[in-house]
Amino acid sequence: MSKRVRLSRLFLIAVGCALVAAPETVLAQQSGAVARAGSKLPSEPFAAVASMARAGDYLDKVALAWTKEKNCGSCHTNYPYLGARPALGETSPRYAEVRHFFEERVAHWDDKAPESKPKWPAEVVLTAEGLARSDRATTGTLHARTRQALDRMWTVQKPDGGFEWVKCDWYPLEYDDYYGALVAALAVGHAPGGYAQTPQAKAGVLRLRGYFAKNPPPVLHHQTVLLWASTKVDGLMTEKARQETIARLRALERPGGGWAVASLGDWDRRDGTPNDPNGPADAYATGLVAFVLREAGVPALDPALRRAVAWLLANQRSSGGWFTRSLNDDDHHYIAHAGAAYAVLALHACGCTTETSRLARKTTPAESVAATRSRP
Repeated sequence: MSKRVRLSRLFLIAVGCALVAAPETVLAQQSGAVARAGSKLPSEPFAAVASMARAGDYLDKVALAWTKEKNCGSCHTNYPYLGARPALGETSPRYAEVRHFFEERVAHWDDKAPESKPKWPAEVVLTAEGLARSDRATTGTLHARTRQALDRMWTVQKPDGGFEWVKCDWYPLEYDDYYGALVAALAVGHAPGGYAQTPQAKAGVLRLRGYFAKNPPPVLHHQTVLLWASTKVDGLMTEKARQETIARLRALERPGGGWAVASLGDWDRRDGTPNDPNGPADAYATGLVAFVLREAGVPALDPALRRAVAWLLANQRSSGGWFTRSLNDDDHHYIAHAGAAYAVLALHACGCTTETSRLARKTTPAESVAATRSRP
């Protein structure tokens, strides 16, 4: 295959995978506010003082912009937003608008119009997970549309317990079926109102347990998410496997605190060059790992988590977001959006509040915070 043909094929795959629920008229809309936001983050100045209020504003802006410009859901932007934004306290009208978009998607999945139907099984699973986490974090009550999405999720589960996922080699979220099973486990695990005890859920979880028993996590990133899911659904990991995962993650902490996403898997960039597992910490890995360790019972005052909090506070950008370099190429840093969501979840889980003044008192001294800053 020639280089030109290969690049053209990669572009078409990338476009298709980014538009989980988009109608055909959206395929040309590959530029706009969300694209500009991602491209500006590497050179954006650091915030003088960490602010959770600015973090909320950033998450609101990129999630709503993606939803409006692309008319779709994405693994890296508006789906993680649904679960993370409530950690900042009262949600915004922009949050309500994004959530309404997904509720409307569910309401019209069975319409005759082709563009109304789920693009892939992944859309069903991701929507069920996003709405379930939203319900858990806001009302604590299972919404009717969430229930509808969860019930439909089991209809697209494969006999082996897994789920067909988008495979466009956008690491670490859109390239293998294993991640789809993880998202499904998180969906049922977060669903409030005793949903996990319904007949559909019990049968589906039983198949999920069988899938995870037969298929070990292919990379540490997925093992980390499995650890998270195991705190919500019994029988996904043994206690020995949970402790081994925690130990592996501890061993990969960067010298200045935090974690690097490239160290959580063996992924090459689209130009064929390897990602550096020994590179600097980034917001996606630091937020994800710190949050999951807290979910797994590691105390907030654990030294590694205190260093992670210090790193996150020191590395927020002036817009309110955090930068994470794409594992794939340097034109699409959309993983930074998910990184900001996990940063917020980690800070909240470690006891940081929406008040900037209280953030500083709950973490390490200011001089230690400044020393952890990672330059792009």
